[in-house]
Amino acid sequence: MRIAVLRETAPHENRVALVPLTVQRLVKAGHEVAIQSGAGEGSFYPDADYTAAGASVLPDSTAVLAGAGILVAVQRPASAALQELPVGAVVIGLLQPASAAEYLAAAAPRGLTLLAMELVPRTTRAQAMDVLSSQATVAGYAAVLLGAARLSRLLPMLTTAAGTIPPAKVFVVGAGVAGLQAIASARRLGAVVSAFDVRPAVREEVQSLGATFVEAAAATAAAEGAGGYARQLGEEQQKNVLLAIGKHLPEMDLVITTAQIPGKPAPRLITEAMVATMKPGSVIVDLAVESGGNCPLSRLDQAVVANRVTILGPVNLPATIPQHASLMYSRNLQNLLEYLIKDGRPNLAPDDPITGPMAVARGSAPAAP
Repeated sequence: MRIAVLRETAPHENRVALVPLTVQRLVKAGHEVAIQSGAGEGSFYPDADYTAAGASVLPDSTAVLAGAGILVAVQRPASAALQELPVGAVVIGLLQPASAAEYLAAAAPRGLTLLAMELVPRTTRAQAMDVLSSQATVAGYAAVLLGAARLSRLLPMLTTAAGTIPPAKVFVVGAGVAGLQAIASARRLGAVVSAFDVRPAVREEVQSLGATFVEAAAATAAAEGAGGYARQLGEEQQKNVLLAIGKHLPEMDLVITTAQIPGKPAPRLITEAMVATMKPGSVIVDLAVESGGNCPLSRLDQAVVANRVTILGPVNLPATIPQHASLMYSRNLQNLLEYLIKDGRPNLAPDDPITGPMAVARGSAPAAP
């Protein structure tokens, strides 16, 4: 099976779908890997490393896609690339299915199958393919560094000749993968950390990382939906959540919000009135800004200052730590490809428990080489 990798075209996207180590393993398994020259440069994987791993490094998309059975990508490949793929090929990447109507229309005449990595099911069997979790790990770590760099004070407690400096207080809203990594990273940097989540099941995970779990009357088992994600709360439950968060915020120095609900706008958990109660010089990092934001003051890829509080709305944080983000993404793809390709061709059965839910367009499978 010929597996193709193109240079990413999305703005500020520094990741690459396959790193040389994964390429080496795929080649050893009998696959052919073709990669466009410069595809790994943004994540510090030079062409020479791909050549040494057994890939064919080619100058342009036409050469890379010729004869390819599978195109793997980080972000959605350009529509023009779809027209260069052989009929019946498979495209795998973060395809943004909620806004993909025109993209699906472009894929249909070519009989392409599109597998969205956002839709990898949250099951034990698919855990090693879960790109959202691996990239959320990077985002949680990066969010702490980003917030610390904008904070008006140090995170750790320091005892110096000038006296003792108390540790900063960090509050993480949402204890999913990104939130738990943010907790762990803030703790490593010496902060006093607390966290909130509407799902009581995560309390032990929060506490195991050395953070305090903030209680709320809305935290019940009913707040947990399919796949372990939080579900949308009723009006009364939402009031209780806002009350618990609002009481906790005034003493916090750095707040990192990660709360999202699959398929819906991010819940508004930090109101403008709450921001007004926070310390001057404190910082909010809103990791949910791309789905609407947990704070109404957040703006995509901007720093907003309100009441002397800085609200950051970072976009695509994993791409700011591209080498390890790419490594993790590539391992997820390797596990998916090993599962997907059987006897030299992709197994795309509609009832497959992993690839079935991932398929946002379904064409005819490419022939075996």
